[in-house]
Amino acid sequence: MDLASGAWEAQQTTLALDIGTNTEITLNHAGRLLCCSCASGPAFEGAHIRDGMRAAPGAIERVQIKEDRTAGNGASHHARVRIQTIGDQPAVGICGSGILDAIAEMLGAGVLDRRGALVGSHPLVRKTRGLNEFVLAEAAHTGHGKDVLVTRRDVNEIQLAKGAIRAGIELLLAEAGIVAEDIQDFIVAGAFGTYISISSAVRVGMFPPLPVERFRQVGNAAGAGARQMLVSRQQRRLAQEIAQRLEYIELSSHKEFTNEFSHRLFFPAVD
Repeated sequence: MDLASGAWEAQQTTLALDIGTNTEITLNHAGRLLCCSCASGPAFEGAHIRDGMRAAPGAIERVQIKEDRTAGNGASHHARVRIQTIGDQPAVGICGSGILDAIAEMLGAGVLDRRGALVGSHPLVRKTRGLNEFVLAEAAHTGHGKDVLVTRRDVNEIQLAKGAIRAGIELLLAEAGIVAEDIQDFIVAGAFGTYISISSAVRVGMFPPLPVERFRQVGNAAGAGARQMLVSRQQRRLAQEIAQRLEYIELSSHKEFTNEFSHRLFFPAVD
């Protein structure tokens, strides 16, 4: 990732991360290259999500919750869920970018509280067998004749993943003696990182609230770097030099990780 993205040679403070089951993060500040790996879990790949699936036709990839305001006094009558699926096919599940969008929108609409609990009194929340759930697509409009839902367990999976990622970011920043606002270039790599909504990632607290122009989505930088090394001895030597410069921070034994991770499980307050 660092080789292809150019993060290693940046002159300004740069943070690059590749999101997956493990999320690799590198911070370049004042010539130091700090890195860590977060066990962020497979939730963003659709695993451990009730209706999760890979990014294939019929997967919900974008979600919006819109309030319908039809009364003359501007009163809100009800909220409507809008979804976009890959290939514009009837929904059959939800992929990583979709679940991230859904939770960000649920926070903004008051469907979720900061702890990640579904608000039972909200009109978009229903109770089935004593458990609250949020309907993304009703059975009558899906491709398999079943509802596509978001459950409290799904929200918890995203909390665990985003909490680990944000904790990793914050601990690298602390090690460098800087704060998130000092990051000038925030590089998001990887297949999943290509398709996520940056605003949704910020809203759920996975990324720090930086100006949108500081974020850059670069695609599969790890794959691109591997190809560079396969065809060029010079690039292989350069990759070795980068590896020797990296200062690896082991999060599992870091004294502040548990506290930081626990703090980052909560969602930010909605303005």
